[in-house]
Amino acid sequence: MTQQDYQNYLEKYSDTIEEIREHAHMLHDSVNQRYDENHPYSVHLDMVADLVLKYGHLVCQQEADVLPLLFGAFYHDSIEDARMTYNDVKKGASLFMNDEQAYMAAEMVYALTNEKGRTRAERSNDRYYAGIRDTPYAPFLKLADRLANITYSCSMSNRINNHMKEVYKNELPHFLESINPHSDDPRKILPQVMIDEIYKQL
Repeated sequence: MTQQDYQNYLEKYSDTIEEIREHAHMLHDSVNQRYDENHPYSVHLDMVADLVLKYGHLVCQQEADVLPLLFGAFYHDSIEDARMTYNDVKKGASLFMNDEQAYMAAEMVYALTNEKGRTRAERSNDRYYAGIRDTPYAPFLKLADRLANITYSCSMSNRINNHMKEVYKNELPHFLESINPHSDDPRKILPQVMIDEIYKQL
């Protein structure tokens, strides 16, 4: 998809995208989730969505995928952190799109939901990464999620963010390989420009 076509679709669906954004903000506010302890979690959701708005044309294949992709950005942590089930997410997505699109959106969110585990490694295990690789647009969304977190951590200077910057740096080679399906499906590619942006910051 050309960048101009993508921008045209974003403008066409701008009201719906804003509704999705507002619903996602309210959802995370309802469970009092915070970002870096000091901010509403919407700060992170908006950072991820902004990256999808910026780079989505590099992976988005058709008009029908635009809303599921933005829904995935705003709701990517809703099962993991906001007490939603898969069916809750699918039902929520159906408020804004048709059944086929809602299914695609729910699959993205499910793919980005960590496994159960006591440690970071257990939660992001082989099964988790396999689910990302197998799901259209999930590798792109996970890359946007990680880029958003890295951008934030590198822009702040406190104990938590300094620690996470080192964690992200050490994880990066394994992370990129784990989410890369090496697929010919253009919906599963990892845009090099986003990877380059990560390396510039770390």
